Amino acid sequence: MIIKLVSFLLCPYVQRSVILLEKKQIQYQIEYIDLEQPPAWFHQLSPMGKVPLMLVDGEVLFESAVILEFLDESFLPSLQPQDNLKRAQHKAWIELGSSLLVAQHGMAMAPDVETMDERKRHLEAGLLHLLPPLEQGLFGGPAHFSLVDAAFAPLFMRLDLLAGMNPLVRIDYPGPVAEWAERLSSLPCVNGSVVEDFNEQFRRYLEKKGAWLVSANAL
Repeated sequence: MIIKLVSFLLCPYVQRSVILLEKKQIQYQIEYIDLEQPPAWFHQLSPMGKVPLMLVDGEVLFESAVILEFLDESFLPSLQPQDNLKRAQHKAWIELGSSLLVAQHGMAMAPDVETMDERKRHLEAGLLHLLPPLEQGLFGGPAHFSLVDAAFAPLFMRLDLLAGMNPLVRIDYPGPVAEWAERLSSLPCVNGSVVEDFNEQFRRYLEKKGAWLVSANAL
């Protein structure tokens, strides 16, 4: 099976797939494109005009949650619960993770401190929802890497990088969430899922887009 990912260099949704590929030690290729000036072939293959896009022996898959599920079902061992209800719950929490990535991006791109503070509070409120499943061990815990881990790791990585750029955007994690974020950040499959100069590229992107947190007024 020949697997090729099409990605924007900083895309957290593509990173989810890379984390899983690295975790399962699946061979793959990756091509980075500029989403602001994508090649003509990209819109022919991507019906939604978004990444991730994955080619499997030339056949197209899109949407990060769908790609995660395909990879997990195609390559052992399975990282999803065998119980139907728990597996459905994992999928639901992955969707929450997607919404929190949108909230994180909004906070990072805030044009002023007031907007940033408002979006930060919204994001922190969303993270509180993670307390019950973490306390109940729904995601499997340290001994069992799951698709939920792969889905949330890009969020925690970016929040950590943003806090390093500007302490005012540091998120106040509830205890179990902080422990989960720290555990995921230490995993080789997470650290190896981005380009070597990711931190610098991320900062340049924010500066280019006029994000307040890296502006002269904020620092």
